[in-house]
Amino acid sequence: MTLSISQNSHPDTWSVDVAIIGAGPAGLMAAEVLSAQGVSVHVLDAMPSVGRKFLLAGKGGLNLTHAEPTPVFVGRFGDKAYEVGSWLQHFGADQVRAWAEGLGVETFVGTSGRVFPNEMKAAPLLRAWLHRLRHAQTPVQFHMRHRWVDGFGAAAQGWLFDSPQGRVSVRAQAVVLALGGGSWARLGSDGAWVPRLQAQGVGVSPLLPSNCGFDVVGRTGQGWTAFFAEKFAGHAFKTVAMQWGDAAGQPHQRQGEFVATATGVEGSLVYSASKDLRDVLMRDGVASFQLDLLPDRSLDFVRAAVAHPKGSRSLSSHLKSRLGLAGIKTALLYELLDVPTLNNPEALAQAIKALPVQLRQTRPLDEAISSAGGVVLDELDSDLMLKACPGVFCAGEMLDWEAPTGGYLLTASMASGARAGAGVAAWLRDRRQSKE
Repeated sequence: MTLSISQNSHPDTWSVDVAIIGAGPAGLMAAEVLSAQGVSVHVLDAMPSVGRKFLLAGKGGLNLTHAEPTPVFVGRFGDKAYEVGSWLQHFGADQVRAWAEGLGVETFVGTSGRVFPNEMKAAPLLRAWLHRLRHAQTPVQFHMRHRWVDGFGAAAQGWLFDSPQGRVSVRAQAVVLALGGGSWARLGSDGAWVPRLQAQGVGVSPLLPSNCGFDVVGRTGQGWTAFFAEKFAGHAFKTVAMQWGDAAGQPHQRQGEFVATATGVEGSLVYSASKDLRDVLMRDGVASFQLDLLPDRSLDFVRAAVAHPKGSRSLSSHLKSRLGLAGIKTALLYELLDVPTLNNPEALAQAIKALPVQLRQTRPLDEAISSAGGVVLDELDSDLMLKACPGVFCAGEMLDWEAPTGGYLLTASMASGARAGAGVAAWLRDRRQSKE
């Protein structure tokens, strides 16, 4: 199929083979699959440049995927593991690494099993990817600053976009929606597509924060005290362990680190528990976790150290001398425990090993690393085409699944784009053959 974009009698009306709305990893992967099969593809995006969230996510080191065994990898997607696993069969972690290396970007496996580009940066990879797409035998055409505003492919008006040149109507044989979720709206994922799909009878689960921070209740019921927030916001809790329960009552535990914020907590250890804590919050209105401030020390060791006579020393000096507790860890004990508990050696030892931290809400969706919710997967066929809208496919974070940090989100987003791209190609072939 040759490249085609024709202008009808009005200069603001285009006819194209395939329109992909959204220039993130899912949309770009769909474009790559289609272009490789000789299909003419036009990518439209509201942002001034391609892959903005991809670039920002890679600022601290682009985590492409994870090198753990496939069954474990697939299991990270929880109750959506079956559906996401079907995408990953064709484009999983190994394929992501091969794809990157095909662009001239070598990768390595970190100590945690996470996979990174050798240069740790997203920009060189994105540049190489866009160069390949733009210079393919069937080049991908990009239209930036084109914001989808209305229409759903109706013959009368097509898909309507606001562009620097004014309103544009795009009529396409097939469309891939890769519009992202609801986090980081300034980078394009603003969830504005939700009511448009719902108006077409498409089921959409509410967009929720995923891999997110939380606001704490605090001992006073009003969050952190002004002193703690001012002195310790941005400080890390290092070498701690967290215990929490999920909505089904199953216990979980993980060791790592996280950060205090002005209103609560965030960071990798918190993100690992965020789905469970969010779900409990939604059900009960409150959630909590227990924090082990000294995971390498037994309760008996801590009990003996706390009970040791402290003489004229302050409690803070005593804890630092006997247990090495200092800084934000000691401050958190003072922040959350009342005076009788602090003065009771047994109760204090128990708190050091299992300090309850109560949460009152997630941070706003727009602050989350990613989002949960989206197009209900039962609304799609196996090629990710909307059952209610033939010829319209969906991919990426706008689908109703979520993943922890660690490269899972990016891998599955790209895998869904590859699946949608292959589905579009098959759809176009079937339509062409039916006309012959």
